[in-house]
Amino acid sequence: MNIAMIAHDEKKDDIVQFSTAYLNVLKDHELFSTGTTGKRISEATGLSLHRFRSGPLGGDQQIGAMIAENNMDLVLFFKDPLTAQPHEPDISALGRLCDVYGIPIATNMATAEVLIHGLKKGDFAFRELRRQTGGNSGNEGDGNN
Repeated sequence: MNIAMIAHDEKKDDIVQFSTAYLNVLKDHELFSTGTTGKRISEATGLSLHRFRSGPLGGDQQIGAMIAENNMDLVLFFKDPLTAQPHEPDISALGRLCDVYGIPIATNMATAEVLIHGLKKGDFAFRELRRQTGGNSGNEGDGNN
């Protein structure tokens, strides 16, 4: 599975702690992240991650492009709900893409734990099927919003 890992500045410690706790699950998957988040996770855990640009410099959009191409299976995005983000439109677009393409997204540690336990049990078989068929919501190219 391809897993994106993103965290706002005030949540980077949380995603590092999460990655450390679930290292034995995450190590078996392809991991992608925005810049500093990936660096922090890699330094703390030794996990190999493909690092995109930082979120404000386009990293969220790079992950969004993977979602739109049906190349992302799970997004763990630890958001800071108490701090305004200068790239809020990109953050909203990422969540919208997850909804359009049926990609599970966790925006906090509690939801991420539920999803990672499901991943560990094999509950993401639907993503394998979707990737094989190239399907998404079935709305591409129909002109409807």
